[in-house]
Amino acid sequence: MAKRPIKVSIAYCSECGYEPQTLELTKALMLAFRHELTEIEILPWFDGSFDVTVDGELVHAMYREGGFPEASTIINAVRRHQDSPAPTSTS
Repeated sequence: MAKRPIKVSIAYCSECGYEPQTLELTKALMLAFRHELTEIEILPWFDGSFDVTVDGELVHAMYREGGFPEASTIINAVRRHQDSPAPTSTS
């Protein structure tokens, strides 16, 4: 059974210099999933943030969890979303 495509968004504090962590996580996702992700969105932000959203679910927030996520945590979140049914539109 084919896994459904997933979008990952990474909002990082560009003022804080979080580019290396952002690119490291992006690389880990690209290597783990190759063509299985529809998009990896990188959003320069501010205020010390480093938030990762998988398929619309906030799976890591620097202010909530503290620090940066382990790549394995985000990879597991993507896999969990791939194995779940696609969200249905309620509009």
